[in-house]
Amino acid sequence: MIILMITTIGTKIPAGQRTTAGINRVFVTLVVLQSCPGTQPSMLNVHLVPHTHDDVGWLKTVDQYYYGDRNDIQHAGVQYILDSVVEQLQKDPARRFIYVETGFFYRWWRQQDQAMRHIVTQLVDEGRLEFINGGWCMSDEAATHYTAVIDQMTLGLRFLNETFGECGRPRVAWHIDPFGHAREHASIFAQMGYDGLFFGRLDYQDKARRMKTKEMEMLWRASDSLTPPMADLFTGVLPNGYNPPDGFCWDQLCNDAPIRDDPQLEDFNVDDIVKRFLNVAHAQSEVYKTTHIIMTMGSDFQYENANLWYKNLDKLIHYVNAKQSNGSKVNLLYSTPSCYLQELHNANTTWPLKTDDFFPYADDAHDFWTGYFTSRPALKRYERLSNSRLQTCNQLEVLGGRRSRKGLFGEGGSDSMREAMAVAQHHDAVSGTEKQHVAFDYAKRLAAGWGPCQVLVSNSLAALSGSDAPRVYCENLNISVCPLTESSPKFTMNVYNPLGHAVMWPVRLPVNGTAYGVFDAKGSPVDSVVSDCLGLDIFSCFSSSVGAGYGLDVPCTIVPLQQWRSLFSDGLSLVSVFLCSPPHSLRYNASAGNNAESRQPSGAYIFRPNSSTPFIISKMIKVDSVKNAVLQEVRQWFGPWVTQVVRLYKDSRQLELEWTVGPVPVGDGLGKEVITRFDTNIRTSGLFYTDSNGREVLERRDYRPTWDLKQTEPIAGNYYPINSRAYIKDKDNQLTVVTDRSQGGSSIADGSLEIMLHRRLLYDDVRGVGEPLSEPGEDGQGGLVARGTLLLALTPPEKAADLHRPLAQSVVRGLPFVLCSHSQDEFSGLHAALPPAVHLLTLSQWDRESVLIRLEHQYQAKESKSFSEPVTVNLQRMCVCTNEGEQPQRQSPSDPSPWDVTLNPMEIRTFLLRVMQH
Repeated sequence: MIILMITTIGTKIPAGQRTTAGINRVFVTLVVLQSCPGTQPSMLNVHLVPHTHDDVGWLKTVDQYYYGDRNDIQHAGVQYILDSVVEQLQKDPARRFIYVETGFFYRWWRQQDQAMRHIVTQLVDEGRLEFINGGWCMSDEAATHYTAVIDQMTLGLRFLNETFGECGRPRVAWHIDPFGHAREHASIFAQMGYDGLFFGRLDYQDKARRMKTKEMEMLWRASDSLTPPMADLFTGVLPNGYNPPDGFCWDQLCNDAPIRDDPQLEDFNVDDIVKRFLNVAHAQSEVYKTTHIIMTMGSDFQYENANLWYKNLDKLIHYVNAKQSNGSKVNLLYSTPSCYLQELHNANTTWPLKTDDFFPYADDAHDFWTGYFTSRPALKRYERLSNSRLQTCNQLEVLGGRRSRKGLFGEGGSDSMREAMAVAQHHDAVSGTEKQHVAFDYAKRLAAGWGPCQVLVSNSLAALSGSDAPRVYCENLNISVCPLTESSPKFTMNVYNPLGHAVMWPVRLPVNGTAYGVFDAKGSPVDSVVSDCLGLDIFSCFSSSVGAGYGLDVPCTIVPLQQWRSLFSDGLSLVSVFLCSPPHSLRYNASAGNNAESRQPSGAYIFRPNSSTPFIISKMIKVDSVKNAVLQEVRQWFGPWVTQVVRLYKDSRQLELEWTVGPVPVGDGLGKEVITRFDTNIRTSGLFYTDSNGREVLERRDYRPTWDLKQTEPIAGNYYPINSRAYIKDKDNQLTVVTDRSQGGSSIADGSLEIMLHRRLLYDDVRGVGEPLSEPGEDGQGGLVARGTLLLALTPPEKAADLHRPLAQSVVRGLPFVLCSHSQDEFSGLHAALPPAVHLLTLSQWDRESVLIRLEHQYQAKESKSFSEPVTVNLQRMCVCTNEGEQPQRQSPSDPSPWDVTLNPMEIRTFLLRVMQH
């Protein structure tokens, strides 16, 4: 391959697009939208935004929603919405409509003929149909990892760009339904070049305060590391969630009276509707700062019969504006969020500054939406595992070239996995807030996506390693099942490292032999394994005896568990906690919603324990320990449905805790929410820390920095999403826990850190899903068994990030491996390891001639003495797929040379490498 050109895309904010003047002042310079309707400077301008909110799965599956199937569950058919809206937009050039879920629109577009495509393209070019947000879905903000968020946004935005060009590019992010809002999402949107963000859900106490102080719109400074205004984003809270004002819903799903404007009719109601609307508009204007306000005219799966909406909106605009001749100062217009944002910019006012996030979210005193941080733990893990598989598939497609897509094992590809992962980011998918049959559908899509990826991986490994041996994939290691390793006395393991750095990582395989020898590709015995970066390592395993039900562990060295204290710092009682009652397995009993304070029960969304004190699962704990040439384990049985294994490998700087929970018993009539809790003597002063979507870490406590919190749920109201890590610290010690999926957690008492592992509940929490969160087990009724891993590290605070940053990336990416019958050649895709601060975020085939590369600085500013500094990478020397070629233009003034790119803490930069394959 020869590099011809490098292009930077979507990573740097163009000069002049945003400037700041003082800490509380921002002027957003937007692209002038010529299609925006005119407004009246001396009047209150009401921007009516026709829209539909189309969940990519929730009560029905994605397919059922698109085709309008299973209307006995919910009346919704997305294809009919788009049909009807396009028809109605053609009838009046003043009408507008916004659409958000690109995954649905992509389906609809593929089914249209050229004549319809021409009509839609004209509507887009004229700004009458505007795409907002632009991702494949509207992603969840608590349970999603930033890697998958960027991928799903890329998938949707690429389709819009290739189909409609610049006119199809969304300028505004639109997260109207997610249940709380992450700072990292805002940072990503800002770095992608979005001009603003609007959302619908805001904590009821926060909203009440903002309405009083006219702070419903603000500047969100979404990074402590990126230099302003790189992560600054104008952010607005919509007045009615994402619904129309009460009494003004004219969809076929609504019951509000239409506008009856025949004066001869007895039920003529124009005057009443105009009066009520003017009252609503004036009331809303009292809580916003400018003479422009926005109203969302639509809701879930509305506009299937768009004529109903547009006919009444046309009348509303006409009759309200007609009052201007009698002195009214209210002006109605069809608009879009982009046009509204342009008018706010023109107002040239100041905005309050926001620097934290919008978690946790509550819509009433005892109704905290913090349960979904953990809901459906197996699906959350499968989504994270699928993300790892997709990144491996993407990388090997590049490294293996064309032979990876069509090779010895057939035709493979990553498209179906990419789309399945994009759908899984939806705010009712990985969040765990969907109906059970929809959760099954999400998992089925991910499984189906792995099939073509598996073929691609096999083809690529065959091309790169020089072996045509069939590959075997162990799909059921979570239940310790792998037929090949359990039945073969000899096999070869191919371990692929998708990271840009060398790593040490244990691989566990179920076997039937009692003794095995492990050898590398050169025939040397292996007792610890360090894998090359972006490369394939080969290990041969030979059994010297036969047995049943054993596990083969690589690496294979040991440090006694008692020495764990000396590996870190003295003076903590954490080791004794592990040996005497390692870490506490506890449960909260879920509220059934039948107490005097509130009728709110725990459910898929809501976490509401019936007591602030968790219950010990069992006072009688069976303990066993294992010592061998590989590792030392302490195994604990808390009962038939909770076990855990504390595991330590030689030279490891972290302790592994494998937990197994389920089926959670509910025969006593109580739902249960199972936690693990780590109690230490670290002096935390009420503070703890959690990550935001796997990137920057935020300080947490039972406090809200932007309003005076009245805490009514001391447990649920202090839970936060943990996407990849959480920690507690004092000046001497930091305990960091790295998770293998998104979970909820908190620090309720000083020195304590708890993480929720599993939930099984008996009541619906009345937020729309309509069924309790009680997942069936393998037999379809006994209850789900979930298994996972937590990694614990105890370090001085100033050295903690040097460990937990690369460790979290290793957990997210994993080290996928395949098995075959004999040895092959090894390879590495990089000339050398990347600098420790640099993470290879994306390496994927963009088209036949281009490769997409994203590099990120994975450290926050000031968190590491060694790595929180700018770092420079040479793109040409980075990858073995690059040779001398045409010199690119310099990408940024900060770059030392055309091939050298500089990354500042938390910065992401994206490049297209155009290559020629021979």
